[in-house]
Amino acid sequence: MRTLYTALLRLALPLLLVRLWWRGRAEPGYRDAVTERFGIYRIDRAERLLWIHAVSVGEARAAEPLVRALAGALPDHRILMTCTTAAGRETIRQVYGESVLSTYLPYDFPEAAQGFLEYFRPRLGILMETEVWPNLLAQCARHRVPVILANARLSEKSARGYRRWRALVQPAFASLAAVCAQSTADAERLRALGAPVVEVTGNLKFDIEPDPAQLAAGRAWRSALTRPVILLASTREGEERMLLDASPSNNEHLVLIVPRHPRRFDEVAALAQSRRSQQPTPASADRVHLGDSMGEMAFYYGACDVAIIGGSFAPLGGQNLIEALAAGAPVIVGPHMYNFAQASELALTAGAAIQVPDASSAMRSAIGLLANEEQRRRMSEAGRNLCAAHRGATARHLAACRRLLRL
Repeated sequence: MRTLYTALLRLALPLLLVRLWWRGRAEPGYRDAVTERFGIYRIDRAERLLWIHAVSVGEARAAEPLVRALAGALPDHRILMTCTTAAGRETIRQVYGESVLSTYLPYDFPEAAQGFLEYFRPRLGILMETEVWPNLLAQCARHRVPVILANARLSEKSARGYRRWRALVQPAFASLAAVCAQSTADAERLRALGAPVVEVTGNLKFDIEPDPAQLAAGRAWRSALTRPVILLASTREGEERMLLDASPSNNEHLVLIVPRHPRRFDEVAALAQSRRSQQPTPASADRVHLGDSMGEMAFYYGACDVAIIGGSFAPLGGQNLIEALAAGAPVIVGPHMYNFAQASELALTAGAAIQVPDASSAMRSAIGLLANEEQRRRMSEAGRNLCAAHRGATARHLAACRRLLRL
């Protein structure tokens, strides 16, 4: 089955190159370092190297506590972080700077994966969340590189998709040296797909502390506005219009939009009267302000009175709500949060979040919360307490890494 998969991937090569060129129109980073996507590298190497793959922005941020813990526990090792998206690479640069090596992960061709592993010779591979590539994992097994699936999550919808291709993916899951699952449900689904060594370690995102300077700056920004702020966080295609159409057309509150993907900033700017990159403080007559900066989510959560989490009003699985909870923002989510099912359930049970059936209900709930300071205070406190109660995943991940490294 893997032979057929590889043949189809080779046939798709022209489309992959066209896609890089096309996406590079909006995000030039896609046209940089193209050879890295084929296993050809020119960056520095290290004798003792740990490799962490974080496909894009969310995974790169989620990896932060583990990256810091590994750097502290194993100072004689360098850390290599790989990604797939241009936004992911920029996030790695912003969050980690020169403390890690950074490159693109190659496409899943056998020779590209082989080139990557022979160039860097990592002692351990760590794949964040649900990154399972058949040829890459086969080459890791061949080169005797143990691989951990870290902060692993697998929704029932994704599990059904994998089951359709069991002959291809089962050997890949079976080759994993360890799986650190976010929840018991995730662990059960991963075992059913063939992962042999699975433990429930919790969610690394609970261990991420919001940047205090950004939080303070956001709160100062909000105080200077003298009107409440509804944040539309990590929105996806179509959601901004859906939510704005449900919002009253007055200036009693400001709607602050932060799209999930930077390539959509210019598109969403058409819905706003101002944008942070050009006018850091919106005018008093502005109804909608675009947050078009990267690496500032703590600022935006500090700046809002209520946060509506995007990706949840279309069947996209939602976006991370833990960062909002840790910042003390009252949270509203839509009906589609299956990629963050456990965190959502915990937040709803704790009273830190509200789930609604559609965009209209989300805006009505947000406006209701603006008028209820006491409920916002209770939700804010519940969110911070929830995050504090579920910390500890980093230490359990670090222990799993050390076992495989035999340290």
